[in-house]
Amino acid sequence: MKILNIVETAYRATLEEQDDTILWLSHALKNAGADITLLLRANAVNYAVKGQNAGGLTFGSLQQEHPPQLDKDLEAMSEKGVPVYLVEEDMLARGLSDGNLITGITKINLESLPAFIDQYDQIWHW
Repeated sequence: MKILNIVETAYRATLEEQDDTILWLSHALKNAGADITLLLRANAVNYAVKGQNAGGLTFGSLQQEHPPQLDKDLEAMSEKGVPVYLVEEDMLARGLSDGNLITGITKINLESLPAFIDQYDQIWHW
C-alpha cells in the first residue's frame, strides 16, 4: 500500500518537542516498512530550507534545550528512502529558491498535483 503524507500545517508541536510530530511519524512508519512519500505544502515548505537554526529560543526563563532541526529530519528521511516533494508554487510564494533547499527535495507544480496524488492508495493530510 502506497501512502502519501501531505504536510501543510507547519511547526506542529515543535515548541514542546524537538520534532514535527508528522515528520517523526513518517520516519517511524518508514522504519517499520511502510511505503510512504512526503509532500510539503503551504508553510510546511519552509521545512526544506537548509541551515535552519531555532537555537536560542526562550520563553521567559525557560530555554528550549533541544530545538527542532527540521531540515536535518527531512535529510535523514530522504537518506532512508522516503521521497520528499514540495509544491513549487508554495515555495515561490514564500520567497524561497532552489538554492535555499536541502538536497533530496523534488519540486512538483500544482498542475501536476492531481495526477501525482492519484498514484497513492492512501492520502493523509495534516
